[in-house]
Amino acid sequence: MKKYLPFLILLLSGCNLFEDTKLVDIKDIDGPCTIVLTDGTTVVTNGNIEMDKKTLAITYRDEDGKIWSVFRNDYTSYSCE
Repeated sequence: MKKYLPFLILLLSGCNLFEDTKLVDIKDIDGPCTIVLTDGTTVVTNGNIEMDKKTLAITYRDEDGKIWSVFRNDYTSYSCE
């Protein structure tokens, strides 16, 4: 058993490598939300949206469950209830 102790310690310490997934840069915002696009049209989401804090891209699901992303240059504002 003592032969495997260094490998066990190495394995457990390596688990920390997988914890840094950069998901702390994502802000979850409770919906429903309205996103105003640059062309004046609006997108209304039924559920929550997620916003990347660095790029300000908004990700949401439509009524069919399909995932969409709207980048900062594509929208002028958003509001959530």
